[in-house]
Amino acid sequence: MGRITSRSPVTRITLGDGGAAVRRRADTLAVEEPLEIRLAGEPLTVTMRTPGHDIELAAGFLVSEGVISAGGHFRSAIHCGGPGTGAVGITSTENTYNVLDVTLAPGVESPSTDIARNFYTTSSCGVCGTASIEAIEKQSQYDVGADDVVVDAALVAGLPDALRAGQAVFDKTGGLHAAALFDAVSGDLLVLREDVGRHNAVDKVVGWAVLEDRLPLTGTVLQVSGRASFELVQKAVMAGIPILSAVSAPSSLAVELATASGLTLAGFVRGPSMNLYSRPDRVREPSLQV
Repeated sequence: MGRITSRSPVTRITLGDGGAAVRRRADTLAVEEPLEIRLAGEPLTVTMRTPGHDIELAAGFLVSEGVISAGGHFRSAIHCGGPGTGAVGITSTENTYNVLDVTLAPGVESPSTDIARNFYTTSSCGVCGTASIEAIEKQSQYDVGADDVVVDAALVAGLPDALRAGQAVFDKTGGLHAAALFDAVSGDLLVLREDVGRHNAVDKVVGWAVLEDRLPLTGTVLQVSGRASFELVQKAVMAGIPILSAVSAPSSLAVELATASGLTLAGFVRGPSMNLYSRPDRVREPSLQV
């Protein structure tokens, strides 16, 4: 795995009534590098990401694109690039981790060319490079609206703190998004991932579920560190996640997709309060006042 943090010299200026204090020191930054994802040797996309959990990232991306929908669809992945690279788990002393070649299981069709992303996806937006808007609107294999899970409001309210407590790299850099999957009944943390891109963090979480053969992710809550965009709702729906919780605001399109899909979308989950934008019946609170 490549570096996830790096050191850089910075000049820190602190303004005050008596003037400015200037101090020069080293700062820790989150690493951002390109990852090219290939299918059977053919380039599919390039995403800017924080190195680490690349196989999960690729697997989750393929779920989001509707290419796979079960753990058995994902056969293997190999980091490519130079001497010392090889099958998953083999260590290399060279920085050759930026190309990942994925092999799907026999009988699983590769994506058609109409979802090609011009081989570039930014770390801030997973759908910015999509060839056409129609390619975003995919039909999930799972009906999240049929999931009858009910979660306590107090549990949802506590998820941002649980997410923040697990952000080890954020503590060092202050520059990473995070996504975590929780059991909706017990509140147990199932998996947490960090990345410079919020969509990458979610893809890594979904990819973990692919490799663990846990799709669909019924009875779970996906907690994200930032806003709830259309793409994050889409990724949740494609993975069969019934509840998405965000510490910040949702977009209008995110709410529309959540409503149409039957996904429970919670935004501004901060302290004791939250806004429920769709399927509020899944959030149980006896003292709830309208």
